[in-house]
Parts: sequence; C-alpha cells; structure tokens
Amino acid sequence: MTTRRRRQPRRGGTAVAALTAASLAMGLVGCSGGGDGGGPTRPTTSAPQRTSYFTGLPGGPAPVLAVKIDNVRPARPHTGLGAADLIYVEQVESGLSRILAVFSSRLPAQVGPVRSARESDLELLRQFGRPALAYSGAQSALGPLIDAAPVIALPPGKAPGAYIRGDDRPAPHNLYLRPRQALAAARDASDASDIGLRFGPAPEGGRPAAERTVRYPSARYTFTWSAAEKRWRVAMDGTAARTTDGGPLTPATVVVQYTDVRPSKFRDRSGSVSPYTETVGSGSALVLRDGRAFDARWERRTATGDTVFTTAAGERLNFARGQVWLLLTGR
Repeated sequence: MTTRRRRQPRRGGTAVAALTAASLAMGLVGCSGGGDGGGPTRPTTSAPQRTSYFTGLPGGPAPVLAVKIDNVRPARPHTGLGAADLIYVEQVESGLSRILAVFSSRLPAQVGPVRSARESDLELLRQFGRPALAYSGAQSALGPLIDAAPVIALPPGKAPGAYIRGDDRPAPHNLYLRPRQALAAARDASDASDIGLRFGPAPEGGRPAAERTVRYPSARYTFTWSAAEKRWRVAMDGTAARTTDGGPLTPATVVVQYTDVRPSKFRDRSGSVSPYTETVGSGSALVLRDGRAFDARWERRTATGDTVFTTAAGERLNFARGQVWLLLTGR
C-alpha cells in the first residue's frame, strides 16, 4: 500500500506556464512513463508531471471530471466515451448497469447520455480528491449525501450552460454534457493524482484470453482481443459498442473487480432497491491486457486511499498504457 500524497489545489494557467518555463530553462524536463518503470513519474518541484496517472500516456496536470452515463439499450450508441481515461461499470436497479466515466487527459466536445447519480459513486470518487461530478439528478433522499461529499456536484441546475438535449432519441436518453463548460463551473476541482494504478510491462505468467464475458443480472459485456489494434473490442449485450464521435470502444486494460454488491436504503421511482457497490476493502480481480488474463488482488484500505492491484505473488500489477475499464461486479 502506498502512502497517499497530499493533493495540491489546482494551479491557474499563469502559474503552470511559469513553472514549465522555469523547468525548461533549467533543463529539468524529461520524458516519463517509459522504459521499465512500474508506474508513472510523480510530479516534483523540479519536473512537472508529464504522464497521466490514469492511463500511463503523456499528459500533464488537469482537473478530474466524472460523468454518470446511461447504459440501457435506448441510450446507445454513446458519445464521448472514447476520450475517457477510466470507465467504471456499476450495477444499478433491476440488475442493469450504468457507467461512471472519468475524464482528465482529454475532453470530448460532448459526453452522454447523462443519467442520475447513485450512492456508490460518492465513495468511489473519494480517491480522486474533490472531482467534479456531472449527473442528470438524484432522488431527493440522496441529495444531502451528495452535498456532504467531497465532490463538486454539477447537475443541470448548477451548470445549465453545460447541458444540451439531443434530437436523436427520446428523453430521458438524450441529455448530453459539454465538458469544458462543465469544468468552467467547477474551477476548484482536483487535478488528477495518483490513485494507485501502475503502467508498464506485463507481469510474467497469465494465460491466453482471446475473449472474456462479464455478466450482471440483466447486462453483459464481452471483451475480445484484437491483436492488430493491441486493444480489447467491447460488446454490450451482444452488440459491438461504438461511439457517435469516435468509432469502436477499445480499452487497453480491462479489470474485473469482484466486490460486495448489497442493497442500499434507496429505491428508484418504480420502487426497485438501488444496489450499493463496495469499493473500500479487498478481494480478487481479473486483469486483461495484451491478450492475456492475470489473476490479481485489489485492496483499498480507506475511502481516501489508493486502490492497489497486485499479482498472486504480491507485486504491483502493471496495466497496459491506455484507457482502462473497471467492471465492479459481485463476488
């Protein structure tokens, strides 16, 4: 378990430019995240961070925006998901699934369709500091918990200029977020920081995995390895997943994180109980990368702590550089 570094407040553009210029003048800016290292280079006072903590790809400090995405059949194809750094899949009412997409390295023009938040999102997001959270709304009983959580809540009422309704499908599956306008209303959102992920060469072992299906009670995801693309092709409920703005969804790493999914005290409008997905604790996981499957363990000791993935031997497990999908599913 790594020690949490203290998150710093976001710097304004002038401060970042001054720091970068000073570092260049001193010849201290270099490449990071490559070679044989087990994780991205952390920022120091002499060399600004140049590698994304969420993907292992080049990327400097930028605020974190989490968006709750609809994922029933009428909501597809999605928009903007190809630009997400991290995509979490969670179980919701009636055994269906919903997506929590995390953006920092890149911002698409639009993301959606946007839907309502759940209690599980608040605990999951605490490891990101104080991120912005965009969602279409939440039941009234959940409101006080959202207000008390360390997130900058951005429902349409608080950032009306950031949302638009599309004419391509009926409501409620046609609400879209404009991320840049959303972040303009969340200027104090935390920059991306180390949440425990490591990127680099694959561990030894594993087993060939050309395809893997992950099932929820009323939803399923299939990941098929494309050797030509060196990525996983995604299918949702048997249909290839594509976006309206970027083609197929192709993560570099897929994590199946087995955890406890229990009933919460909340219900949806139809009376169905909302599940609560535990993300603090420990358990087993399956990591898919490079066409192979690796048995793993995950651990997150506190809500503000890192989520650490290790091999069976107890060593940190590197992910492949690129978009990461994390499917939170029952043990």
